[in-house]
Amino acid sequence: MTSEFQHLIDLSDYSVSWWQKVVELGEEIKNDPEKFAHECDGKIMATLFYEPSTRTQMSFQTAMIRLGGQIIGFDNPANSSVSKGETIKDTTKIVSNYADILVIRHPLAGSAKVASLTADCCVINAGDGGHLHPTQTLTDLLTLKIEKKTLSGLTIGMCGDLINGRTVHSLCKALSVFSDNKFVFISTPELGMPAYIKDIITANGSTFTEVNTLEEAIGELDVLYMTRIQQERFASVEEYLAQKNTYVLDRKKMQLAKKDMIVLHPLPRVDEITVDVDSDPRAMYFTQAKYGVYVRMALIMTMLREKKSSETLRGKIYKNVRCDNPRCITNHEEYLPKSFRTAGGTLLECEYCDERKLI
Repeated sequence: MTSEFQHLIDLSDYSVSWWQKVVELGEEIKNDPEKFAHECDGKIMATLFYEPSTRTQMSFQTAMIRLGGQIIGFDNPANSSVSKGETIKDTTKIVSNYADILVIRHPLAGSAKVASLTADCCVINAGDGGHLHPTQTLTDLLTLKIEKKTLSGLTIGMCGDLINGRTVHSLCKALSVFSDNKFVFISTPELGMPAYIKDIITANGSTFTEVNTLEEAIGELDVLYMTRIQQERFASVEEYLAQKNTYVLDRKKMQLAKKDMIVLHPLPRVDEITVDVDSDPRAMYFTQAKYGVYVRMALIMTMLREKKSSETLRGKIYKNVRCDNPRCITNHEEYLPKSFRTAGGTLLECEYCDERKLI
């Protein structure tokens, strides 16, 4: 299935040179933002945020305003027709008639892809459940390019909730294509990195190790990417409390790190980084959030400038096969075609959420 509009659902749908072009434009905007103040005069961006967000939503809105455009949308589905049972298909079909570009965040994996199936404008994935977050990845790439001067030859530690962490999923997929990058996954077994991400890292020629404590890994890292243990992704409060406070970065642990290591975090922070780390010059998470505006300005400009179609569904439709992921959008909006890619032998991979199953 092909859409006549260009969409950003997963960075993997684009070449590395395309990512680099967006990141380089973001750096150019950072150095001279006034130069781009009228790039989107007369354009409208719709932001459909089905779950709470501060940085992503506001940075997209700020980006469009700084480009000269205007914004519409909602940040609470209870204040829209979604509260009446309207599907993503119908909501995005209607709203895309009012906008030139649509940004969607939703708690279910695959939701942005669903929006792209029928939207009559460009769609950008601003986070689909615990699945992907490509614009955060572009933010992270810009941060690394500016602060580390390279996207290659890095040892990157990912710490915390790696099974539900859409930011680390997207960043691992992106950084694994650059040469000589190594990953260290720091988590409990219950919160470990999904198998499909590990497979992608290996297939791209990068390596990874897994450890249980922050102390045993921090000394070898060039980048430490901290993540929040996400209460909203757990089935019960008890499961969340069993994992909460497992990993906390404080000043004492920072003494074990390299002098030039940088600390990133997609935010919001709860208690996984103590406030005494904020004054450390290696703490880059607030600067990282600022860079997000510049790279999203670059992305909006790029998406609106490039007039080319996107492939939306590339797999095979199976009428009698269902995805096993309860948080996949296909298990909540029944009209959707069940599309799967072949992952080898009798193994299928859901095209919406990447969950694998045997048939």
